Order: sequence, then C-alpha cells, then structure tokens
Amino acid sequence: MQENNGQVISEEEQLAEQARIRREKLAKLVGEGKNPYEQVKYPVDSDSATVKAAYEKYEGKTVTMAGRMMSRRVMGKASFSHISDKSGYIQIYVTRDDLGEENYLSYKKDYDIGDIVGFKGFVFKTKTGEVSVHVTEMIMLTKSLLPLPEKYNGLQDKDMKYRLRHLDLIMNDDVKSTFRTRSKILKEIREYLDGRGYLEVDTPTLLPLEIGADARPFKTHHNALDLDMYMRIETELFLKRLIVGGLDRVYEVGRIFRNEGMDAFHNPEFTTIEMYQAYSDYFDMMDLIEDMYKTVTKNVCGTLDITYQGETIHMGEWTRMTMAEAVKKYTGLDYNDWKSDEDARKIAKEKGIELEHGDNATKGHVLIELFDKYVEDNLIQPTIIYDYPVENSPLAKRKPSDPAFTERFEYFICGHEYGNAFSELNDPIDQKQRMQKQVDAKRAKGNNDAKIDEDFINALEYGLPPTGGLGLGLDRLVMLLTDSSTIRDVILFPTMKPKK
Repeated sequence: MQENNGQVISEEEQLAEQARIRREKLAKLVGEGKNPYEQVKYPVDSDSATVKAAYEKYEGKTVTMAGRMMSRRVMGKASFSHISDKSGYIQIYVTRDDLGEENYLSYKKDYDIGDIVGFKGFVFKTKTGEVSVHVTEMIMLTKSLLPLPEKYNGLQDKDMKYRLRHLDLIMNDDVKSTFRTRSKILKEIREYLDGRGYLEVDTPTLLPLEIGADARPFKTHHNALDLDMYMRIETELFLKRLIVGGLDRVYEVGRIFRNEGMDAFHNPEFTTIEMYQAYSDYFDMMDLIEDMYKTVTKNVCGTLDITYQGETIHMGEWTRMTMAEAVKKYTGLDYNDWKSDEDARKIAKEKGIELEHGDNATKGHVLIELFDKYVEDNLIQPTIIYDYPVENSPLAKRKPSDPAFTERFEYFICGHEYGNAFSELNDPIDQKQRMQKQVDAKRAKGNNDAKIDEDFINALEYGLPPTGGLGLGLDRLVMLLTDSSTIRDVILFPTMKPKK
C-alpha cells in the first residue's frame, strides 16, 4: 500500500497506473512513427556471456546485441542500463553525445524497465572493471506494457511463479539455469542410449482402450470415429511390440498422463524415458542404469557427489538388495520364516499395518506393505531393490528359482523411487491371465471400462525374445540433479487449478 495525497493506493491500483502510463508512451511512439512492434528482425551478432568471456578479443570492437532492459541509472547526459539476453547480463553505457539529443531524451522518457531493446556499440571496461558496451545506436524492439516485479524481491509468490513462468524466467536466473540443466540432462541420456545402439521412437499418446493397469487415465472422445479414447499412462506395451518386430533396442522420451493426485513428486502430466533391450535381463538393466546415472551426473554436475535437500548423495556408489533382504534389514522380519499367508497377516497386524487386501492378503502383499512403511524412507544413497512379489508385478517375468517373486527392480535415492525395471514377461498365456486379474480388480471397484489389450497379447503370441526393460521419471532425475524440492520447479508449465 502507498499513499497519494492522503489516499491509500493498493498494489493493484499502482500496477494499473503504471500500465496506463506505459500505454500512453506506446501511443506517443506510434504517433511519432516509431511503433516498436513493427520491427521484423534485428541483426544480433554477439551475446553477453561470449563478450565477457573473451573480453580481450572484443575490446574496442563493435558489437550488435539485443535483450530486455532490467535496470537503468540516469545521470544527466550519460546513463547506464543492464540488459538481459539469452546468456546473461551486460551493462550498456548510453550518452546524449552518441545517441543525439532526441534519441537520448526518448531513452530517458519513453523507455521502461522490461522493454526489449537493440543496440550497437563498442566493448570497453568501466573504471570499476565491468565489461560494458558503449552504445552508439539504440532502438526499442518491443514495448513492455506491464511492469516487472520489484528488482530485489523478484517474483516470490509460488503460485504466481508457476502460473506466470514467462515472468519467473525473466526475473530469476536460477530458474533459467534449472531448465537449461533439464535440457542438458535429456541430451546426455539420449547420447548415452544412442551410443549403445538404442533407437529413439515415438508411440501413440491416444489409445482406444483403458488397460487394466493401476493408474487412472484421462478420458476423451474422438469425434470423427465417435470413439472414447484414453491418454496413455505408459509407453511400455507399444515399445515391446517393437522388440517383437525386431527393433532389438528401443527407447522413448514420452509424455505420460495420469488422472491422479498431485504432490511434490507427482504431476498429472509428466515425462518418462522407457528403454527395452532384447536378449537381456533385469541384471543387465541394473548395470545400465547405474552406469547411465553416473555418466549423466558426472557430465552435468561435474562430480559424482551431489547435494539434494541437505543430503550428500554419492552417485558413484550403489547398493543392491532384494526386497526380502531390505525388509529384514530394517524390520528384523524374515520373509523366509513366514510359513503361510495367515502367518504373514498376523505379523502385519502386530506391526499395525492395515492391509489393502484384508483377509485375502498374501505373504507377498505383506512384504510389500512392510517395505513401503519401514524401508523406503531409509534408502538415501542410491539403492536397487530387486525381486518383487508377483502380486504387484503383472508385467515382469517370474523368477525360475522362486515363482512367488519376479525379476523386477526399482531404484531409490533420498527415500524416493526413480525408476522401475523388469526381465519382461514374454509368456502370452501368463501375461493374459495377469492382465485379466487387473481388469477384474478394476471392475470389482466399479470401473467397467478396463480391458485387456488384446493387440498386445497378439504381439506376444508371435514371440517376444527375452528382454530387459526399464522406465525412469525424467522430472524426478532433474529434481535430483538441480536440488529442486518439488516437481513443479522442473516442469515449465505444471498443472494448475484455474484462478477464479
């Protein structure tokens, strides 16, 4: 709040007044034949980071640059501004003698913080040693009709940061850095997989059926076909069909949609990377993910020891444990001592665990519940947990030595799961039976849309070779390597409830 002639003016009124003044300035420029929106292009030949990094090369040379005016300090016949461009900031020195009286007056009166400007001048250092450009020509390329947030406080409101990401990027260099890092992480992953003979592919986003998997899809309607369709909840089933077709190593960077809750690690729309390799198993995928994380972390962060939310993570050191071993380590309970499902349910009751499957819970269900409650939060350093009960692994191959378990693993860092992998189930008969159980479970809860993907079963019947598969959450990896506490900080435009 501010006072004007004794009247209290709200922040909204102040912003409205500033916007009105800027529109008046625009009208004045248009009236003088200087409409800033008519400029088609501008011949930029340099950027701030390049000029600063190679000052000796650029000293005294003429450069043409452009960017957004972020500050201005007017001192009579000479002024300073800081300009933000794609690579950082650079100071410009503007004088009446160089621009001419009319243009310099326009710079002082018509230009505002936030305007996008083009300028030409020679590179020099000020008395304080700051690399700057002595401007000889200057033009307004775009008039900013809305004022930027106050310089020192920036854009602090979290809700506004996510809703107005464009403004967040303007005001916060660390936000720009996060998304540049995201791009670099994705580039490194692609280079890693491409270098090992993987083929990047694209598979459908719209599906004609809701598969029986646990995740809830978004439903839409295709008007031309008069057909209900579903946004994909994974890319797995199509990628396995490609393995059947003879593309032995494939991966997809896929946008995934799940109509579920939102929290620091979940957004309804997110990105996964799934990869499948013929003639391999889940141990091969363990080796791959460990090596890939080490390679990407080293290339992006410059070190294998990173910090995430106050924890030092040693990315070069990975631990492997079966789920039963992990539960025994953190609870003292040994799965191998449980003589029956009823025995396991009694142990769960003693531990105060309310079983989702009630009296139908099996030893496998109890092991999963114990892991979720007592183990996961303790897995701070990179840890692979493998050999999951068949009860929660409908797409993984059973262990030949113990059919109660599957050749599946997930890996955890800082108490969170980052990826999931299998020795893929390639028995079409077993696969159809497991999918039918998923469909039956959904229909028992009132969802009659769930169906078996018969086309996928048909593909398996032609023969899927032994295959290792792995899926990882790209957003969570970016969170980890940028030390971001919420997934919203690493998705440019996270899902938001509309403002009223």
